[in-house]
Amino acid sequence: MIALQTPVQQLKGVGPRNGEALARRGVHTVEDLLYHLPFRYEDRLHPKPLGELVAGETASIVAEVRGSVLLRTRRQPIFELTVGHGLQSLKAMWFGGVYLKDRFKLGDMVALHGRAEPSRSQGDRFKMIQPQFEVLPSATGDTDPLAQLLEVGRIVPVYESLGGTTASGARLTSRWARRLLWQLLEDLAQGPPLPEVLPAAMLKRLGLPGRLQALRETHFPPEGTPSDLLQSFGTAAQQRLVFEELFYLELGLELKRKRLREREGNAFQTGDTVREALKQVLPFRPTPAQKRVLGEIVDDMRKPTPMRRLLQGDVGSGKTIVALQAALVAIENGAQAVLMAPTEILAMQHYLSAKKLLANGTRPYHVTLLTGSLDDASKRWARARILRGEAELIIGTQALIQEKIDFANLGLVIVDEQHRFGVRQRFTLMKKPGAAEPDVLVMTATPIPRTLAMTIYGDLDVSVIDELPPGRTPVVTRRVGQEKAADVWDFVRKQVRLGRQAYMVYPLVEGASDDQPELDFAAEPMPVTEALTASAKRMPKSTTAKRGGKQAPLASLQSRSPLRSAVEMYDDLRHGAFADLRVGLLHGRMAADDKEITMRRFQRGELDVLVATTVIEVGVDVPNATVMVVEHAERFGLAQMHQLRGRVGRGAAKSYCVLMTGERVSEEAELRLDAMVRTQNGFELAEFDLQQRGPGEFFGTRQAGMPDLRVASLVRDRRMLEIAKSEAQDLAAGRLHDITDAERDIVRTQLKEQWQRRYGLIEA
Repeated sequence: MIALQTPVQQLKGVGPRNGEALARRGVHTVEDLLYHLPFRYEDRLHPKPLGELVAGETASIVAEVRGSVLLRTRRQPIFELTVGHGLQSLKAMWFGGVYLKDRFKLGDMVALHGRAEPSRSQGDRFKMIQPQFEVLPSATGDTDPLAQLLEVGRIVPVYESLGGTTASGARLTSRWARRLLWQLLEDLAQGPPLPEVLPAAMLKRLGLPGRLQALRETHFPPEGTPSDLLQSFGTAAQQRLVFEELFYLELGLELKRKRLREREGNAFQTGDTVREALKQVLPFRPTPAQKRVLGEIVDDMRKPTPMRRLLQGDVGSGKTIVALQAALVAIENGAQAVLMAPTEILAMQHYLSAKKLLANGTRPYHVTLLTGSLDDASKRWARARILRGEAELIIGTQALIQEKIDFANLGLVIVDEQHRFGVRQRFTLMKKPGAAEPDVLVMTATPIPRTLAMTIYGDLDVSVIDELPPGRTPVVTRRVGQEKAADVWDFVRKQVRLGRQAYMVYPLVEGASDDQPELDFAAEPMPVTEALTASAKRMPKSTTAKRGGKQAPLASLQSRSPLRSAVEMYDDLRHGAFADLRVGLLHGRMAADDKEITMRRFQRGELDVLVATTVIEVGVDVPNATVMVVEHAERFGLAQMHQLRGRVGRGAAKSYCVLMTGERVSEEAELRLDAMVRTQNGFELAEFDLQQRGPGEFFGTRQAGMPDLRVASLVRDRRMLEIAKSEAQDLAAGRLHDITDAERDIVRTQLKEQWQRRYGLIEA
């Protein structure tokens, strides 16, 4: 008898070898297989007629094979397939498609899915480049009744391949998955009822079907199901599976919060002494948003349970001041505070800022720096001060987690730019030995849309600084092509003559094949060979080329990467366009001491131009810098460009952000660049970024804390997420009285067995 936990390799048609391939894709059991859902559907009952295709539209068609040819070109072979209906025809093309040479026969009926593009051929209105395809059984002599049932004359589910790139895995196609899942669902329908994991009253209230019905209709939609609902995952069956996943996710987070409220924390006092200390460190009148957020933080710190709060604020909104005030509350109560930053540059800047601000305090405050680059003697000295309680505010990097540190009385943990750390890392400091758990304040200047915050930071309360301090002027943002480089260099020189400073940011440190860890996004690249060929065509035929008013060896230009890098452009600019300026270089591969020296020189005004990678993205504060030039801006994500733009406009002078692009810019990159020029609202940009990239890549790198949702989409299913959160809160609070004790036990078991294993949501 088949059960949900039956190993998938025991199913007929799978076996040990296919089972190993499935396991590599995370499919171990029958339940895992059932939740491998279609990523799109093809209407092979009413396919799109060729005569109704629209340029730029992505569509599915069913047509007859009329001919094929393998074209040999200088660069690579191209397989070209001609299909048609009546007088209409269409060409499908696959680059490098030698493997398709004997795949199609005249008269075969094929299903194609791809983007319709105008064709230059006289008889073909459209073509499809690299479309997905399936040869349909009706024209191949395939009389298998199951193939006839599943492949033609119906809405057909299309699955991502389950086999990966292995030889054996290549057999695990979408067609293979269809047959396997059809038979599995048939067998389950004949057996005992599938265990239901959602309470009956909840399903009735929300109008959602049972589990087996939802799975069956999601995999094999009944005839007449609206295509637009299917493609948007909006049918009742699909929404049931979405709700199930989000409900358990939110319930896990809600129970985590509930357990947290039962723990012992520090009930900090905020009397006259504390209030006076806070007033002393404020360098300016706080904005209403800063005052409101500080009030929310202090209210939490007064409670006897540990604070867990996320502080969001756009670049330059004054989060650090608020965080230092929270640290003072802890310090004035005799506790220690820790501030952990993602980079040594940012940690050092926080350290210097804290020393400067706290120097105005009512008494001397002891601030200690601990980073990985410190020598062993300095680390031992810092650890000793921390252990004895002599260090009241400790600022550092991940060394605060990695080094063996014992605190005298840790009361507050501040984690800056949380998305740079794995989410679980923030718990390491929280679990330091002590009678009470420390309060935790997580800060980020990356605006996080509400739906994403509800999942990644669902166990935290959220505060938002939604206004900038007075005096911050909007940054003028312009986009220019690479051909305008000379004009940009002239503009930078003019700003320097006015006494200002400039940043020049590049996507790579050095080299054509550089693996740049600091770059969070890569647009569709031009193949290196094509880019080099294009570069060669643009080069002058003389042995030298003009560069910034000076003669530059042609060999230097020919050896350069198609993508300009910080090291190469530092050398070019200081010997060329900026030969009369003071130019510095900063990137993540430099020694920590060299980075600190360069950054300090720029802050003191000893450098006019700083050539850098995105290592300057967070925390660098130089009010005199008024120009940010981002080269190859099409290669950067919205979040990075917005953070980089936030490095200027920090003083009273008018500031500028210039986004320079290469010759080829993808459609997605065009949208990002347009958004940057259109608005400076970080939350608006974050919403757009989430929609364009999806939650998995929102932060630039997929991290341990990002829930790996297998059904739901945080972009698409926002409304259902709100419903799931409300239901989870009501259940956790005991407000749902129409649920039986047996159903509560089922929910508890499902949460523990499935969701704690996948997300660790019940553990703090």
